[in-house]
Amino acid sequence: VQLQAFGGGLVQAGGSLRLSCAASGRTFRRYAMGWFRQAPGKEREFVGYIHWSGDTYYVDSVKGRFTISRDNAKNTVYLQMNSLKPEDTAVYYCAADQRSTIVTTAPHYWGQGTQVTVSS
Repeated sequence: VQLQAFGGGLVQAGGSLRLSCAASGRTFRRYAMGWFRQAPGKEREFVGYIHWSGDTYYVDSVKGRFTISRDNAKNTVYLQMNSLKPEDTAVYYCAADQRSTIVTTAPHYWGQGTQVTVSS
């Protein structure tokens, strides 16, 4: 599986941004898809994931503000980010693994990152 994330950019605090992650391969629907982020000087952290069934999970810091969805027909997963805060500034990565228990920690496939910058 090859992943390509895009959609990052500069946005003011309180604004919204939607990231997309396009995946190759015909078995996309069988993969759990995760989003991670890495802020400057910090370790990469898990943000949330969507199971192949459509169930989602988010870390507390983004719950209620971020929404992950997927379009299996387009082999694409989305990260809708609302009410953005300066502390959301990071490089965002999408990831995939067939094991939902693994996608939150050490997914097998990674996309390149896309920069999100939130100005105050």
